[in-house]
Amino acid sequence: MLYVGADVHWRTSSVCILDENGRRIKQFTVRGGWDDLMTELGKIEEPFEIVYEASCGYGTLYDKLRRIARSVVVAHPKHLRLIFRSKRKNDRIDAQRLAKLLYLGEVPTVYVPGQDVRIWRQMIETRRRLIDKRTRTKNGIRSLLRTYGIHSPRALWTKAGRQWLASLAMPGAWPGVQLTMLRNELERFDADVKQITQALDAQAARTPAVALLRTIPGVGPRTAETIAAYVDVPGRFERVSQAGAYFGLVPSQNSSGDVNRLGRITREGPATARKYLIEATWQGLRRDAHLRAYFDRIAAGKPERRKLALVATAHHVLRCMVAMLKSGEVWRHAA
Repeated sequence: MLYVGADVHWRTSSVCILDENGRRIKQFTVRGGWDDLMTELGKIEEPFEIVYEASCGYGTLYDKLRRIARSVVVAHPKHLRLIFRSKRKNDRIDAQRLAKLLYLGEVPTVYVPGQDVRIWRQMIETRRRLIDKRTRTKNGIRSLLRTYGIHSPRALWTKAGRQWLASLAMPGAWPGVQLTMLRNELERFDADVKQITQALDAQAARTPAVALLRTIPGVGPRTAETIAAYVDVPGRFERVSQAGAYFGLVPSQNSSGDVNRLGRITREGPATARKYLIEATWQGLRRDAHLRAYFDRIAAGKPERRKLALVATAHHVLRCMVAMLKSGEVWRHAA
């Protein structure tokens, strides 16, 4: 068995090959794209394992490598930075270190979902970006109106509000052009959001996990599908508490001896999932007595602890979600 470490980039890659005793037998650089890298790796005659760092498109590369390698390992880039903290660093050295970690079985790995789940996640992230862009456009319209002292209806984005906006006469040619451009942007974003939302709804209808998570008070389709997509296989979390670390909802920690300092949450993992979880938790507090009691116990009636209590409650909801996905049981605190 050979052990291959690859420091992969878009136009060039460095490869290091170790033998079964961990000795370097070959090291080379591939100048070209991933297809060129596949061609060179395909020339290796013996069975081999390969490791590379996760980066943009790591899932597609994983699928390609699985066709030629005995085993493919994707390394966590952030955890590798802690290992590879060195004054001397280049692609060849990184490839050699990756190969050595693979040989020793010490690679900090990341989970690689299937292609369908990767596409699902991309759709979720695309919709969130479209919503953010649409929100900026709406803010731009309100800002433009305030600039010229125009009072707008409160429900500006309803059908009646948009009709008012379309009939509005701006004070000057250029302000009118600005408003028209912003209205066109808004209509385009509305159409794009509608299209991708329909696609996500169709995907959710085919996914039992989404319907299961929606039994939690306050959890809507967008939160349920996001958690289901990023958890994917709930069994990969040995304990439900590990999901909190994956989604970045655990506090940062600096512990040494008798000193144990806890800081803000790590914010690692998918930011979209955290955003939706917080929003769903706010809704859940209004709808479920169990969640409200959990929140109140941590807040202890102190205004300064409300944010802390909200994050802790969201963490609790997340652990419940993973437990539900593992067991297939619906939410049991509805009363």
